[in-house]
Amino acid sequence: MEHKDWPALPLAEWEPTYLTLHRFVQIVGKVGLSHAPWMNHWWHVPLVVTARGLTMSVPCDGRELSITFDFCAHQLVAHTSDKRTETLDLAPMTVAAFYGEVMTMLEHLDVTPAIWPVPVEVTDTTPFPDDRHHAAYDRDRVEALHRILLAVDRVFRIHRGRFIGKASPVHFFWGAFDLAVTRFSGRPNPRPPPGKVMEQAYSHEVISHGFWPGGDWPGGARVEEPVFYAYAMPEPAGFSTAPVFPAEASYSGALGEFLLPYDFVRTAGDPESVLLAFMESTYRAAAERAGWDLATLSAHPAGGPSLGHPG
Repeated sequence: MEHKDWPALPLAEWEPTYLTLHRFVQIVGKVGLSHAPWMNHWWHVPLVVTARGLTMSVPCDGRELSITFDFCAHQLVAHTSDKRTETLDLAPMTVAAFYGEVMTMLEHLDVTPAIWPVPVEVTDTTPFPDDRHHAAYDRDRVEALHRILLAVDRVFRIHRGRFIGKASPVHFFWGAFDLAVTRFSGRPNPRPPPGKVMEQAYSHEVISHGFWPGGDWPGGARVEEPVFYAYAMPEPAGFSTAPVFPAEASYSGALGEFLLPYDFVRTAGDPESVLLAFMESTYRAAAERAGWDLATLSAHPAGGPSLGHPG
């Protein structure tokens, strides 16, 4: 079954655009990072999904700066709170050209970000000013991505609303190019991973869910299709072999996550219910094995309210 809000996005057909857009988004994300006040777990870093696309907003030299990827008009739009606006058409262009145009836009707005001009969490780390081999931009595929992000964002918000413990916003990490939402047990992580970034991100126990378009994961396996994922940090014993729903979900030892193909969800009779069932079953599989206080942390009885109803 096909659903207009859940379009197909075959990795093999849009990967050139994906690889280019990933770097475009990282450039803007790094601009935000250079000005955003610190937040725990790196929550100052992500962008958010909007009706138009992806956006970030940060204080900047006594003003507010927002930059939006408008995937409806196919423009990059920068606003400042002193009523100044700059725009850039999103079209096929090299990463080097996009980087130069963004820096010029910001100069016109009297914004001078200090960013490290090198992509992260990708296998090809050619610096942005030197990257002339990523240059694709397929408007139809970008619009499909936007529709997917809007649909997934809605479901992730429902999942977040069923939890009354500490939870992240639903946010888009430009490093890995994934939309994610995370629940916390409230307890410190007894085995945080090494490294400044990872140690802060996983300073406390988490169970996280997200949508990722697939592709190459640095140091991990290549995933040939868009997927939903679920993981726990630290991972409790028995999680990888726990029964979860639907049966099409499987555990990836290379990534340390349960993966559910996006194509299975988008063609299901009720994609929202299937995705929520995957999120709830993987959450419970991890939380029960890690000894979380499910009764205290749940805002609703098991299963939560039905879609479209408050309770």
